[in-house]
Amino acid sequence: MKPRHISLPLLAAIAATRGMLGAGIGLLVSGRISEARRRNVGRTLLSVGIASTVPLLWRALRGGRRSVTQVNA
Repeated sequence: MKPRHISLPLLAAIAATRGMLGAGIGLLVSGRISEARRRNVGRTLLSVGIASTVPLLWRALRGGRRSVTQVNA
């Protein structure tokens, strides 16, 4: 497996996406708030999480192929 270099902002965006997916799924299976509100918020978080995952993963996988420039001092 080739090592990948991912910037901190990209890693944070990927982590936020995972959080949105988890929160959306959690709301969909929860029973603490009204069903209509829970479903709307849960579906929205789930949709945003899924929609943002593809470009972020594409960027992370594609960005790892660029070579890192080393400066000799």
